[in-house]
Amino acid sequence: MTADALADALRRGPFHVALRTAIEHRGLSLARLRAHLARIEVTVAESTLSYWQRGLRHPDMPHAMSAVRGLEIVLGLPADSLVVLIGPRQRGSRPRKPSASFSELVVAGPTTRELLAQLGVDPERCNAGMELRMTHERVSIAADRTQGRIQTRLVSVAREPGIDRYIAVYHGEPDCDVDRVRIVAGDGCRLGRVRRKGICVAFELMFDRRLAEGDTVVLSYSLDDNSELECPGYYRIFREPSGPFLLQLELPPDDLPARCVQEVRTNDMRPPLVSADLYCDRGYVVSAYYPGVDSGIAGITLEWSENPAEPVVHPVP
Repeated sequence: MTADALADALRRGPFHVALRTAIEHRGLSLARLRAHLARIEVTVAESTLSYWQRGLRHPDMPHAMSAVRGLEIVLGLPADSLVVLIGPRQRGSRPRKPSASFSELVVAGPTTRELLAQLGVDPERCNAGMELRMTHERVSIAADRTQGRIQTRLVSVAREPGIDRYIAVYHGEPDCDVDRVRIVAGDGCRLGRVRRKGICVAFELMFDRRLAEGDTVVLSYSLDDNSELECPGYYRIFREPSGPFLLQLELPPDDLPARCVQEVRTNDMRPPLVSADLYCDRGYVVSAYYPGVDSGIAGITLEWSENPAEPVVHPVP
């Protein structure tokens, strides 16, 4: 790669072409480039560098400013030569929608805020450094209609460097005993501090390392409520738009609900915006799939027959 080609790329852009040309001119692999950046205390994931140079992702300013300036230093480029190619339009063209507060979404919002504060978390920025890409939850319903184990798997991407934990929140049913709630960390994390009050539990899931911007983390955990209350369904709170959500409930074969309804609500005080009847499969599992979710509450409502011997909902043939 000639110096003239590099100068032309820096002059004309776009950003990803200039970056790719500069990397080729310097003769560095992405792994070596990342290592050089680390020496000047700039942390960027190799995958992020790959996305940037291919134009599949754009630096998210202002968070990525230090990374872009670090690239200019390591690649021996004039100051601001890459920064100016990002441009003000790209920096502000896709502002993130503000996250809804817990108080806007659930009656137990004030208690949730109190527990988050005990964990040293700003309730308005809880998990703001992570972008939730996918959620899969599977909940077992026992033969006595009580909620059993909740198994949760999340895929998230770090929006900024230095993230070392995910904060999870669980809301039980009225009259539940949160002291009986048990949490077990699974893949990609370990259980940190746990705080309980009212019907709420807030807990830390600590990562094995601090994440670089653009790093993907897959974590899982399970939770047992143990409250022995009839389960009216299961719902997940989303404070901001998220990627796909798959919710599955394992139903008791000998006492199926009279009705299973997939729902979306703006908060837990309002009627559903969207509702659709669901049917369980041969394995007595009912599934609700959301290709994408907005801020609000999404889940499955269960309506039980007054006579346990006469369930109405049957598996599809």
